[in-house]
This record gives sequence, C-alpha cells and structure tokens, in this order.
Amino acid sequence: MTYFRPSWDDYFMAIAKIITTRGTCDRARVGAVLVKNKRIISTGYNGAPPGLPECDGPEGHLMEEGHCIRTLHAEENAILQLAAIGGSSAEGATLYTTHSPCYHCAKKIIMVGVKRVVAAQAYRITQDVREVLQKAGVTLDMYAPNPEWDAKLVETFTPPAV
Repeated sequence: MTYFRPSWDDYFMAIAKIITTRGTCDRARVGAVLVKNKRIISTGYNGAPPGLPECDGPEGHLMEEGHCIRTLHAEENAILQLAAIGGSSAEGATLYTTHSPCYHCAKKIIMVGVKRVVAAQAYRITQDVREVLQKAGVTLDMYAPNPEWDAKLVETFTPPAV
C-alpha cells in the first residue's frame, strides 16, 4: 500500500468530524477546530455549558422561536474554550467546522480575528452570513472531500478482523 498524507484541510476537517461525537444536542451534531499556524488552539462542539442540563438528557431541548437555546454552538464553544484557557488568541486563525456558521457565530468569528472558515457542509447559510464574513475580510471556503483521504479514514477506523 502506498503512503498517503492528507492535506491540512483534510486533516483538520477529520478532527472536526470526530469532535462531533462529543456533542449533546441531537438537533445538530457539529464540531469545530480553531487552528493557528497549523496547530490546534481550541475545539468545540454543540452542547450546554458545564453544569447545565444537556439537550440529550431528561430535560430535553429549550426551544425559542424554533431554535434550541440550551446549547452553545460548536464555533462559540471553540472561541470560549480558547478564552477560558488563555495564553493564545484567534487572531489570524482558521476555523474548521462541520457546518457553516450561523449569523450569530459569524459575528463572534469576526470579533476574535479568525481569517478563514472552512465548512464541510452548508447549514442554514444565508447571503447575510456570507456578506458579513466577506465584509470583515473572513474567507468562507466549503470543504471538498478527498475520496483517497476518506478511504484512508475508513481503513484507519475499521477494527482488524479477529
């Protein structure tokens, strides 16, 4: 078998997809990875703040105007985790996310200085989100899956036959 080394976008998007497994809001399992200088500085997934009820728990979703407000979005969690840890900033960083950001997350992404967002799939993306990111100098790229990398991931995560 020939050696395959993924691109940085392939590598970090795969990590974002793994991060979705920690999510606790079953309306959308989303993962995000903040990367600066090709190093992970923070991660986030959809879930309630620590110590509060999770959407997947007995209390369920806290709905307001068709949206669950109990959970923080993955992008918010990544930004807040970076702030909680301290010692770094998102200035000039790239955010890899499994779903495109909503308008509220786009504003936060701009505020902390992220310069590029790579999204695996469009999720409720509006022209307003694209425009606000563009006006602020943030590039929004839609991730293009690499079939060779996808095959390598399947091979990597498939347990050996017994």
